[in-house]
Amino acid sequence: MKAAISWRCCDATSCRAAGAAALRQRLVAQHGVERVKSVGCLRLCGQGPLAAADHEDGRVELFGGVAAERQLDPEHPFFTLQRSVVLERCGLVDPGCLDDALAQGAYTALAACRQLAPKAVVEELERSGLRGRGGAGYPTGRKWQLVAAQPGSSKVVVCNADEGDPGAFMDRAVLEGDPHRLLEGMAIAAHAVGASEGFIYVRAEYPLAIERLRRAIAAAETRGVLAGFAIQLRIGAGAYVCGEETALLHSIEGGRGTPRPRPPYPAVSGLWGLPTLINNVETFAAVPAILRQGGAWYGAMGTATSKGTKVFALSGAITHTGLIEVEMGTSLRTIVETMGGGVPANPNGSLGVVKAVQTGGPSGGCVPAALLDTPVDYESLQALGSIMGSGGMVVIDESLAMPELARYFMGFCAAESCGKCLPCRAGTVQLEQLLDRFVERRATGADLVQLEQLCGMVKATSLCGLGQSAPNPVLSTLRFFRAEYEAAIAGAAP
Repeated sequence: MKAAISWRCCDATSCRAAGAAALRQRLVAQHGVERVKSVGCLRLCGQGPLAAADHEDGRVELFGGVAAERQLDPEHPFFTLQRSVVLERCGLVDPGCLDDALAQGAYTALAACRQLAPKAVVEELERSGLRGRGGAGYPTGRKWQLVAAQPGSSKVVVCNADEGDPGAFMDRAVLEGDPHRLLEGMAIAAHAVGASEGFIYVRAEYPLAIERLRRAIAAAETRGVLAGFAIQLRIGAGAYVCGEETALLHSIEGGRGTPRPRPPYPAVSGLWGLPTLINNVETFAAVPAILRQGGAWYGAMGTATSKGTKVFALSGAITHTGLIEVEMGTSLRTIVETMGGGVPANPNGSLGVVKAVQTGGPSGGCVPAALLDTPVDYESLQALGSIMGSGGMVVIDESLAMPELARYFMGFCAAESCGKCLPCRAGTVQLEQLLDRFVERRATGADLVQLEQLCGMVKATSLCGLGQSAPNPVLSTLRFFRAEYEAAIAGAAP
């Protein structure tokens, strides 16, 4: 390894699991503790543990492996095609050091916004075109305005950090790698809507994120950088449905995490009946950059209706798994083939082939390979029967039958249903049983008719987003891969 002025060693969950502690020990022994810094996710997670060497002339070298034996290419399109806004400090800043965060611009946007009227802050958010990154894509500025317009002085800001989609780790990367970015975004929101108290609801399966958030909150409060805004952590109990905002609020209040009918919406009557602003981690994390650079700057990125950037977790049958942040409107082909390197070669040496890309987690759909030129934005994915969701993106190759994929996601939704409404509680179980018949190749034509009808019923009549979106993987695979379901009826191989 060439001499470098400093080293950054990834200390995120993925690299920890791959041996980051041993890599750091080796680097410290070779270069001295003062030249080695622990940082958040360096993004190319499949090559972990990762370390970056920073040179005096500005060059950066990237290495993977416990002995840093694999030199990686920082000029690969996986990195060069990214546009970092939410992740701009992740991998650069020591997440446990407030001084390091301050030296790299943390809380400057909060200081500036406190010189502005709350209305001006909301207007800047509206100008940016930022939409909620938790899945629904509701305009952020409009949501903030709704809360700000509510009467009374007691309002609450809540961060939904209950990231439960299988394979999704976008929010975890921010929480572990740049926790002060989230705190700053929430404090800006509090100023904009008139709140003095905030809560971060984190899933219990993120112990490292919880530890770093606790330290970050304590350091920020001790230093006074939050300007009196009090933030508390609440730890979830593993229920996927608590990602739904009203279920999340019930859980914070100490009750069972079950959704409630709306209206009233949380912006009017949320936590303990108070006007409540709820956004997810990535949404809040985008706010400081928007306030520093201006709404017009952010709005110039992306498409006409989907502005800015989006963080995705790439996984599945793809060469380069990890975390990426790209402008909205980037095509699936660019993400999967150019950045992700496509499907790895088969054991026999033949080229791997992309069959589909599943977006949006258990609530999403599958985009077939023929439509890889689809731009990744809210409207384009919705038109194909999928959603952007929180940002999970799973590449599927020819080895997986689509009824099997649909059954997996339906089984997940059936297990995670809170049971409050009959369509979701019973409908998802019946759908899973029907899909079993297709996977086991004992389905009938009547089963196919019933499958489609039941999907429509569950989608139309479920109480919350979990049940309403649970049929999406089935419906999208029926739309684009119907022949595989029909082949299961005939008894032929798909």
